[in-house]
Formats: sequence, structure tokens, C-alpha cells
Amino acid sequence: MRQAVLNLEESMIRQVANAGMGRSDVLKFWFGESDEVTPAFIREAAIASLQQGETFYAHNLGLPELREAIARYATSLRCPGAAPIGADRIAITSGGVNALMLAVQALVNAGDEVVAVTPVWPNLTAQPAIMGADVKCVSLKPVAGQWQLDMTELLAAITPQTKLLIVNAPNNPTGWTLSRAEQEAILAHCRSTGTWILADEVYERLYFEKTPNGCAPSFLDIAAPQDRLVVVHSFSKSFLMTGWRLGWLVMPPAMTPHMGKLVEFNTSCAPVFIQRAGLAALQGTGDVTPQLVAHLKTCRDTLVPLLQAVPGVEVAPAKGGMYAFFRLADQSRFADSLETAKRLVAEAGLGLAPGNAFMVNPGPEAQGWLRWCFASRDVARLGQGVDRLKHWLRACSP
Repeated sequence: MRQAVLNLEESMIRQVANAGMGRSDVLKFWFGESDEVTPAFIREAAIASLQQGETFYAHNLGLPELREAIARYATSLRCPGAAPIGADRIAITSGGVNALMLAVQALVNAGDEVVAVTPVWPNLTAQPAIMGADVKCVSLKPVAGQWQLDMTELLAAITPQTKLLIVNAPNNPTGWTLSRAEQEAILAHCRSTGTWILADEVYERLYFEKTPNGCAPSFLDIAAPQDRLVVVHSFSKSFLMTGWRLGWLVMPPAMTPHMGKLVEFNTSCAPVFIQRAGLAALQGTGDVTPQLVAHLKTCRDTLVPLLQAVPGVEVAPAKGGMYAFFRLADQSRFADSLETAKRLVAEAGLGLAPGNAFMVNPGPEAQGWLRWCFASRDVARLGQGVDRLKHWLRACSP
């Protein structure tokens, strides 16, 4: 096998989850998904499609009606003055992960330099590594639990030798979000260096700050259609469709036909009945995502104060996403977050994701951090989880 594949590390999140699988006594907050099922009207659209016999191949780029609907949806979220998004810039993919991998396959050669902003969901750094790229990381820095980007450091890292910048905002796991000024500075700099931007914006609508369009700042608000920008989106988070595996790419129009060829050699196409479910989600009553965001804000505003009240815990409320990323202050005992997460499963019945999972060659920024997915239908479970954390910390105190 290729050495790049052999070098891949097993998911630390999966390691923790595997340790607790099958245990009914574990409160599970390790995966990045809500425990609410997909709304009935979306499920019914898929069932209707199957009953109508839509079990055949579709166009590589997706159903034309879904591409048109996504183009209208994406355009409706843009700020005044933003360039409208046409269907000629859209490709339907088998999930956000597939969209990211397709973008990396399209843009990255072996030996290319890729810069990534971390901590970040590990797939975003593993995918260019699979292609043989040299991945360099610029880490966010925690300040009183709130993660911040050193723009001087990031722009210095992006040179004419940098083929691709990967940035995920709102960010998994930290909740950090780019400001409009930061996006403008990054786009201008990447234009000058000829660097492509791969923006993972799947949490764009899971945003808790007040904005005119109810979304986090997007590169699509400020970029021209021909800019070297590829934006990844997914139905998973905003429409409670994680298991459906349906996403999309927004790219320069000249790139789209070639992306269709690449889809052919990866998955051929997204299943038609799943695309019908996505179309129903976009054509629904419009209250799925706003209701979800309101509930997630309640979850965040319940969990974070409870964590802040625990002695030795450092955490700040995230601006977007569905996670509380927190640190246990006693680094002499909790620096190895993977070991800590495994102990929490075994000894406290609490399932969290280790912070080390979101770093390449984990440095001091990741030490002692844990990710808690607060997308819980039952808000009371969050309090139960904090109680377990408090009891465990007291039990293992010196």
C-alpha cells in the first residue's frame, strides 16, 4: 500500500467511541451530530422516490432540479452585493466528506504545500496528506477559553508556494468563526499568491450571533465567481441529515464539468432518492434550521455555564457549531486528552471527543482539551453529563 495510507492514524474519536459502544450506561456526546431524527417530511420524500422506482443512476453533478434549488438557497443566504450563485457552480456529492475529498483530489498534487488552520476535524488535514501533500498547520490560540486566529502568522505561512489553504469556520471543534475583515484579508492575500481556498462552511447556519442573514460570514459573500475558491456544504448539520450522506460544492464555473468527471470516478453520483430528500429539505416549511439553531443555542447556554462552574474547567461559549471545547486545567494529570477521554468513558460513563484528535502532531494548544457535542434533544442530559464530570474529577483528585 501507499506509504501515505499506511501513515494514516486511526480516528481518536472512534477509539473513544469503540470503548463505550454497547454500554447503555454511557452518556454519549462524542460524535458531531444531533440525536434528533431527520424530520418526517424529508424522510417521506425519500420513501416516495423509492416507491416510484427511482433506483437508477443520476447525472454525475446531481439532479438538475436539486442543483437549481441549492443555487437559489445559497444565493438567498448571501449578503447584499454578493455575486449570485448559479447552478453551473454546483456539484452534488455523497456527503460533505466526499465533497472535501473531491476538492482536494481536484486541486492537490503530491508534494504540493497545503496550509490548514487547526484545531480542525481531522479529515481536513488527512485528505491532502493522502494525496501526498506537505501539510503545514497554523494553530488558533486559546485566550480564556476563546480561540483566536493570529492573522499575521497565517498570512506569513501562505506564500506563492502554497497551493491550497484549508479553513473551517464556524470551526469544529472550537466554534471559532472568521470575521468579515479576516475573510477579506485572506482572500486578498490568496489572490496575490495564487493560492486556492477550500472553505468548509457546513456550520454556516448553526450560528448564534445576530447577523442580517442569520448566517456566519461566508467567503461567498465577498468572492467573485472566478476566484480560486471552493466552498463545501452539507445537509448533515443544518437539516438533521447526517446519515443520509448528501452535500454539495460551490466552485468557479469553469471547474464544474471537470468535477463531474471526478465524481464519476469516485461515486458515479449521489443516489436519486437521497437527492429527493435533499430537495424536500430545501423546499420545506423553512422552520427546520431556525428551530434547530434556537434549540442548539439553548443547549449551549445550558452546558457552558455548568462547565464554567466546575473548578478547574476552562471554557467559553462558541459563536457557532454544536460543540463546547473545554480544557481541564490540571495539566499534570490531564494533558493527554485521549487517555482522559477513555478514562471518562470507563470510570464516569461520559463519552467525549479528545482534543488531540483535532491537531496534526498535537502541540501545547491541544493538551488537556475535550470536545462535547451539545446537540441533545433532551437538554437535561447535558446537566447529567456535567454531574458525572464533577463527580469524576472529585474522585480522582489527589
